Amino acid sequence: MIQLPVTFEERMRELLSDEYDRFCESYENPRMYGLRVNTGKITCSRFERIAPFEIKKIPWISNGYYYDGDKAQPAKHPYYHAGLYYLQEPSAMTPADRLDIEPGEAVLDLCAAPGGKATELGVKLNGCGVLVANDISSSRAKALLKNIELFGIRNPFVVSETPAKLASYFPGFFDKILLDAPCSGEGMFRKDASVIKNYQSCGVDYYAKIQRDIIPYAVRMLAPGGKLLYSTCTFSPKENECQIEWLLSAYPEMKLIDIDGYEGFDAGHPDWAGGNPTLRKCVHIWPHRMDGEGHFLALLQKDMSDTYDTYGGGMNSVNSGDSEYFFEFAKDLNWDVDSRRLELRGERLYYMPERLYKLSGMRFLRNGLLLGECRKKRFEPSQALAMAIKPGEYSRVISLSQDDIRVVKYLKGETISVSAGETGDTVKGLILFCVDGYPLGWGKLNNGIIKNKYHQGWRLM
Repeated sequence: MIQLPVTFEERMRELLSDEYDRFCESYENPRMYGLRVNTGKITCSRFERIAPFEIKKIPWISNGYYYDGDKAQPAKHPYYHAGLYYLQEPSAMTPADRLDIEPGEAVLDLCAAPGGKATELGVKLNGCGVLVANDISSSRAKALLKNIELFGIRNPFVVSETPAKLASYFPGFFDKILLDAPCSGEGMFRKDASVIKNYQSCGVDYYAKIQRDIIPYAVRMLAPGGKLLYSTCTFSPKENECQIEWLLSAYPEMKLIDIDGYEGFDAGHPDWAGGNPTLRKCVHIWPHRMDGEGHFLALLQKDMSDTYDTYGGGMNSVNSGDSEYFFEFAKDLNWDVDSRRLELRGERLYYMPERLYKLSGMRFLRNGLLLGECRKKRFEPSQALAMAIKPGEYSRVISLSQDDIRVVKYLKGETISVSAGETGDTVKGLILFCVDGYPLGWGKLNNGIIKNKYHQGWRLM
């Protein structure tokens, strides 16, 4: 049984009243494990047919599933390394699911690491527009970048900056912003008991101040008519309803709008934050009402009379440089490549997002999709490009089944032997190595031997 902080118990007893006993009993139940299918690579119906372990639909998430964490090891399966799904707590899937994204929009995940929400936002963009994924910690931003590349997101800008710095570059720019704010983590006590130690050392007030500091920058970066989804994984009114009430008071151009409902959702509580009835449009997810941990969501929209000056800088000047060997490689790639979006920086060739403005001075990890390196008389495709290719988009493929031991050997960086029947029409040269048709990485084939070119930093130990 988890030992909950006394001050937390006292506050929750006061807030929940008759529901408090049920709330406490939920901590005796095992945590729920979830995964979210990458619908940019595979349909849910297809994944249900090929899933290598038992899954059960999460009813309020369109592409979410429960799995048995005591039996399945989904992070070790080749499908995970093919980017077919992301492991994520079920309630934590809700913010990205409830923020409607249209291809072509400019989207910001302001506190994005490790990438669970950013990857879903990127999938919804379907390669059009731009996904800006930010985390102030450079180490966390590196994990974020890997997950975005693993998921095959084609239009990323992964950055590690303060909200203030971002706002100075992007006033009034984003159509949609997700602010999954740093919080005290009360909703995750059952999932990870170590969160309690951080809670006891920092507490609600510490995080409430951080949230209050970040919110103005998020509002400033939102375009007129744009939508901002604020979320936390805590129960504290100071971090939830009180923050939204303050936001509405400080920024009259912002209004709360309804979130697509589910029978287990609880409405926001106006009486916890001054009585504003519109706070009922917020959503609480409680562990005693649903099969998930605690979460809070509020969806807001900026009206069209916003007075902020929108960013008016020009587009990046694109210098495709000597990219002829990329186009030679691209003869086997069924992509409609817009050469105006190619940018060569040193030897590295990038495919720039459609709506990315000049960003000199920004501390970023990735500006566009890294296609590969243009070296002397050859093009070396990147791991990120391999993951961004969908089944059927590249002609030189060798694919083995999920239960073939050579798939795991490939993921460990080993040399692979294949038979003539497995190579098809490809005799030698660069190939895309796949599991059941889904790309894992590159290799070079010669006389039935595949020289492994899987990203060294991604290899299994």
